[in-house]
Amino acid sequence: MVLRPRIASKAGRLRDLLVTQTVAIPGAFNPLTAIQIEQAGFEALYLSGAALSASRGLPDTGLLSLREVATEAGAIAKAVSIPTIVDADTGFGPGATVAGAAREFQRAGVAGMQIEDQQMPKKCGHLAGKQLVSIANMVSKVQAAVRAKSDPDFMIIARTDACAVDGMEAAIRRAAAYAEAGADALFPEALGSAEEFRRFAQEMKKAGITVPLIANMTEFGKTPYLTVKQFDELGYRGVLFPVSALRVAMRAIEKLLAELKTAGSQCESLDRMMTRQELYDLLQYDQHDPQERRLYEPGDTRSSHD
Repeated sequence: MVLRPRIASKAGRLRDLLVTQTVAIPGAFNPLTAIQIEQAGFEALYLSGAALSASRGLPDTGLLSLREVATEAGAIAKAVSIPTIVDADTGFGPGATVAGAAREFQRAGVAGMQIEDQQMPKKCGHLAGKQLVSIANMVSKVQAAVRAKSDPDFMIIARTDACAVDGMEAAIRRAAAYAEAGADALFPEALGSAEEFRRFAQEMKKAGITVPLIANMTEFGKTPYLTVKQFDELGYRGVLFPVSALRVAMRAIEKLLAELKTAGSQCESLDRMMTRQELYDLLQYDQHDPQERRLYEPGDTRSSHD
């Protein structure tokens, strides 16, 4: 009998990435931006709770339901062949609910989920006034998520917001407890300097904790602008850029709308637009199943391009 090599799941590919190299992980806020991320050559992407909430016109305070997040995460995961990490905020509730979330995200085709140790209502990790759940509470959530894994490679990423609340010692203590509980990766949020990132990584190493470390390189926050190479040298394997694409897109839309309002034309913005053909190419318009086109009768306007 000839044994076929096992085809790694997306979760398996994500795990391999994070143990072998340091990778930039841009944030998508819908399936189309996810496709752009893959087309640009990135090997993984992130669905940020902040970006998804903003795209729904909501602040990043945990207002979206598990069903809403899982539906969008599934649509994004289906649109690309690279692994997707989803920001599950506080896990949507206690341990039993976190377990349900882990199962839901696995069914949706997501490669990993991140949960954090904030109390609800949560806040953006770079804002003041955050409050934390107890270590025991967060440990129970991590353990519940780990037990709910059907794919052993599905990654449970434990984020701690403790540094900005109780200091670095608390962040180190919490992260070690989350690793002991079975977290597959650790994510210290809102560190304020390269030295803090270095110290966190060194303390994890001293404690014998070898799971990958994740850094958040968001804009306009507490963390200084460090490159992926610098994070690699500091001991981090995944570098998130969670809201960068959304921020750029929103500024571009703002400029277009101002032009339409004042000039009554979009012509000055044409050189900043993706052309019709470029958008069709991105969507692989001509590769969709011809059988689908036969669903429309000749002359049916639903089959038009616009």
